[in-house]
Amino acid sequence: MIGDAAFIGCSNLADITIPGSVTEIGDNAFSGCSNLTSVNIPDGIAVIRERTFANCSSLTNITIPGSVTEIGYYAFFGCSNLADITIPGSVTEIGDNAFSGCSNLTSVNIPDGIAVIRERTFANCSSLTNITIPGSVTEIGYYAFEGCSGLTTVYCKATTPPECPHFDSSFCTVYVPKGSESDYKNSDWRKYKIVGYDFN
Repeated sequence: MIGDAAFIGCSNLADITIPGSVTEIGDNAFSGCSNLTSVNIPDGIAVIRERTFANCSSLTNITIPGSVTEIGYYAFFGCSNLADITIPGSVTEIGDNAFSGCSNLTSVNIPDGIAVIRERTFANCSSLTNITIPGSVTEIGYYAFEGCSGLTTVYCKATTPPECPHFDSSFCTVYVPKGSESDYKNSDWRKYKIVGYDFN
């Protein structure tokens, strides 16, 4: 186990290899490691806990294994150089503000199995241009995409419109399953351009 706050604020730590024997990484373990550029999380880790990599502002690459089922709140908060991330299909829960402030993140594909996109999950990801929301999502938390000023394309696979969408740009085009267009146009999604799309 890597304990809570084990390397917090280690600003000279540039890279780290986490051995495969590690099965748990504590809260804030690498928070504030501002020169950390790359991390490969070993298979066997089930939870990326609260603020584990928060404010790792030089982090450009992270590998999340298929063993991870939960990404805690603020886990990658302020990782301003993180350009892309693959969230494996094993993940069923992502906490509030998990990727908030990842200002260089350009696209996100949320895995099927996520039911709720929580409050401010992707807030201030100003470089985010497109996002895919799986059919399993039933609710989008307040300000989940606040400050995502570059977001222009949303693919929403849910046949029933999820609750409470809020995208910072009113110029978003939202692609929804064919046959669901009227449901979206009669919901809170009406402020965006709704287009039917064949996801098959």
